[in-house]
Amino acid sequence: MTLAHYMTVSGLLFAIGVFGALTRRNIIGILMGIELMFNAANLNLAAFNRFLAPAGVVGSAVTLFTMAVAAAEIVVGLALVMAIYRNMNTVYAEDINLLKG
Repeated sequence: MTLAHYMTVSGLLFAIGVFGALTRRNIIGILMGIELMFNAANLNLAAFNRFLAPAGVVGSAVTLFTMAVAAAEIVVGLALVMAIYRNMNTVYAEDINLLKG
């Protein structure tokens, strides 16, 4: 497999993530789309590290760091979804008007 194969898969993952984040009405589905976009970026980082600097560990370290950030992001996002659901009894994005006075 070449770098182009990894880039193609990463591009498809990113496109699916964008489509999922823009078309879902459910907040959990939107978060899943964002996670797919993060995973596409991680795949890019790992592939470029493997093909451009195979002896270096910088790409792998950055990939692990972004995976940790993505995990923290999903934990905070799900905590917000649970808090919104407890107060409003819905998880649909169009039903949430928290900033309207």
